[in-house]
Amino acid sequence: MIIPASELIAAAKSNCDCFDHVEAKLFFDRNKDVTIIDVREPKELEDSKLNDSINIPRGLLEMKITEICEKHDAPILIHCKTGGRASLSANTLQIMGYSNVHVISANYDDIKMTFG
Repeated sequence: MIIPASELIAAAKSNCDCFDHVEAKLFFDRNKDVTIIDVREPKELEDSKLNDSINIPRGLLEMKITEICEKHDAPILIHCKTGGRASLSANTLQIMGYSNVHVISANYDDIKMTFG
């Protein structure tokens, strides 16, 4: 049986701490040293990118994350275009041992409007 991506994403979301764009901004403003990771592909960033975000495409996350976040309890917000790749990414980071990972579960336009 093949499991569709939508089911994988739903399972990952149920395993993650998800914020809407407003909750994510409050978390960002209230916590020191939050890293915002954008897991979209570089081509997607050509149109728009959050000022405070670091791009690590979903396919490279496991290999690059330790260059950005060395501590297991580092506060991390992850976003993409609609939340699917971010949820899969957050789930993977939790499996890797990161304990303070949060998904911005909103569409990118709302995230951009809130974060700038």
